Amino acid sequence: ADEPFEQLDEGGPERRCVVSGEVRPRADLLRFVADPDGMVHFDPGAILPGRGIWLSPRRDVVNTAVKKRQFARAARRAVEVPGDLADRVEALLARRCLESLGLARRAGQAVAGFDKVCAELRAGRVGLVFAARDAGHDGRDRVRALARRDGTPLPLVDLFDGAELGGVFGRDVVVHVSVAPGRLAGRIAAEAARLAGFRDQMIATAPERAPETT
Repeated sequence: ADEPFEQLDEGGPERRCVVSGEVRPRADLLRFVADPDGMVHFDPGAILPGRGIWLSPRRDVVNTAVKKRQFARAARRAVEVPGDLADRVEALLARRCLESLGLARRAGQAVAGFDKVCAELRAGRVGLVFAARDAGHDGRDRVRALARRDGTPLPLVDLFDGAELGGVFGRDVVVHVSVAPGRLAGRIAAEAARLAGFRDQMIATAPERAPETT
């Protein structure tokens, strides 16, 4: 009841990118539709009526679809496509990811701050880690080194700056965030994976934990 938006069914059927021809699960792709007036819209939750036009989640793929008129071909009619469509997609994907992180915070499943995140990591209560992309390397490297659970790397999202993360927690800047394992962490990771193709950084897995010294 508290979900901020519709969520793609991760177990749904596969779809083909109209640019690359790549076949992937629906949740891994971007869906677009043309409204009755012919305007193309990004449909992040795959809920709008109409014939879906699916693209791989990358800025260059969206730009190629616009340049080569792939939307009109897929829709089989004349359509109007915003020239800044890739920027609009990025903005909406970023908002969805941060909204889900905000939901995790309100549910008590997300904590911010270096000490708190490290404590959660040591206790094995983390399913996903954020590190601000404009943060200093020392703190980020320490969090990366801790971001392992039973020898398995945890997903680390390096897509947002400190001000963007801070807005979720009511602060000016937040550098480190952890999210508890579970459905919300999975949702955030999925949204971040789609956003990664539109931002300079990518989702990474933490490197192998360095030996501790006494």
